[in-house]
Amino acid sequence: MNVIDRLISSGAVAIVRGPDQKTGQQIADAIVSAGLSCIEVTMTNPGAFEIITSLAKRDGVCVGVGTILDPADVLRAKNAGASFIVSPNTDPEVISATKSAGLLSIPGIASATDVAVALKAGADVLKLFPASTYGPGHLKALRDPFPGNIWCPTGGMTTTSVAEWFAAGASLVGLGGPLTKGGIGEIGNNVQGFLNAISAAKQIR
Repeated sequence: MNVIDRLISSGAVAIVRGPDQKTGQQIADAIVSAGLSCIEVTMTNPGAFEIITSLAKRDGVCVGVGTILDPADVLRAKNAGASFIVSPNTDPEVISATKSAGLLSIPGIASATDVAVALKAGADVLKLFPASTYGPGHLKALRDPFPGNIWCPTGGMTTTSVAEWFAAGASLVGLGGPLTKGGIGEIGNNVQGFLNAISAAKQIR
């Protein structure tokens, strides 16, 4: 199964942000143990590349790097074992560097112009960000002139809003803060809650 198929099959990518390397690793490990194996470790994590290297060695884990703003960081991400690159914005240079490195490109988009620029540069998945600002209706409207793409709304997800996003055309969702709500000890319950919501949303879409 290739990276895109793994992401779509999962229905979600977990976003790991921690105040230090140890906490970031604990968050990532707890998420994987709870059954969500597609992980984005953001560049804002201290020791991000070390966490990525650790995750990339685990069987069945699909790991990427998030908050990539500089094309120079793409090769570092690849060398650490990442298979996809995520950005909060649409930067053709980052997308081009990602494709040249043989990695999956997931840039952040907000407007029709962003979508056109991202697709022209070779983006594989379109990350609507911040999703909570725009809402499912915005995603549905963007899909009309740009059919046949893979969409990943990210930011402000809840278990109750997941169904709306999939109904609007999401292929998967990005999950960050909601997974760590209540602390590391609650990650397992949070992950299962979202996985259950995603499974139900897929069945009724």
